[in-house]
Amino acid sequence: MQISDIKDKIDNAPEYKFLKTNPQLGDSIIMLGVGGSHAYGTNIEGSDIDVRGVAMNSKKELLTTNNFEQVVNNETDTTIYSFNKLVQLITNCNPNTIELLGLRDEQYFQLNDLGKQLLENKNIFLSQRAIHSFGGYANSQLRRLQNFLARHEYSQGEKEQHILGSIKHSMWAIKERYKDYGEDGFKMYVDKAETEDLDEEVFLDFNLQHYPLRDFRSIIGEMNSVVRGYEKLGKRNTKKTEEKVGKHAMHLIRLYLMGIDILEKEQIITYRENDLELLMKIRNGEFQYEDGKFRDEFFELVDEYEKKFNYACEHTNLPKKPRIKEIQEFQMEMNEAWIQKQ
Repeated sequence: MQISDIKDKIDNAPEYKFLKTNPQLGDSIIMLGVGGSHAYGTNIEGSDIDVRGVAMNSKKELLTTNNFEQVVNNETDTTIYSFNKLVQLITNCNPNTIELLGLRDEQYFQLNDLGKQLLENKNIFLSQRAIHSFGGYANSQLRRLQNFLARHEYSQGEKEQHILGSIKHSMWAIKERYKDYGEDGFKMYVDKAETEDLDEEVFLDFNLQHYPLRDFRSIIGEMNSVVRGYEKLGKRNTKKTEEKVGKHAMHLIRLYLMGIDILEKEQIITYRENDLELLMKIRNGEFQYEDGKFRDEFFELVDEYEKKFNYACEHTNLPKKPRIKEIQEFQMEMNEAWIQKQ
């Protein structure tokens, strides 16, 4: 289905009528665009139509505590975020929402003056939080693949390496929530296992002085959550994973590509025009054997893009923390402009 066909469907199909009739949407929508595979250019025949958008809170909502955060319509796979909720998400460089700001012009179905203003100021939301968010999402896709590959002689030591990678990505966010523990506070690595039934496992050394016990306990708890989440993956139904494993593999590389663009070029590029040939090869199983097992070439590709992503992390010119003051001033300007229109 072409973008023009999707737009026509949204404008005329009865199942999308709620976009006009819902009191929190209608004229309050400042931006409406395509999401998912159609947004990336990786859609195939039968791909779901995902719609994403932004709506301003009403004057009453802005002046009270009765604010809506999002409207979700499961029948049409549509999610419309309130502007204030979107600001919160994209300030954290959340991949699922920040991609709405990187569509091609024709992929926006609605875009009024405030929506255009949001696009013109999208770079103020970019920061090194993208390292954690895009790296973390990419790592979650890799864990899904590992769940599938566990049945294909994937070594336990390699699994531990990726658990370690997941924990290290989570530490980007942890550093902002708890007292600074310095460069040498925590050292993590994989070594010969001391735990029964494991060949190798992740170890932790820590060097802390006068560190708050509650913060320490919380950090260890978050690390443990990553390990528990990984262990649960192996207990889930594998049939669904097997059917979607090519898609997970494709999104792993796509997330690295988008993250690199943000960190190196300070650009949000959702439609992957220059990468479509590679991404579709991955999605269509050209890097897999008939039994679904991935060829060595795929993991060489993962290693290559992970190195590129890590290089971008180390050399980015983006600020370490979001430009909160600038973001808040822009948020106030947008809300004031909306109130004046009502």
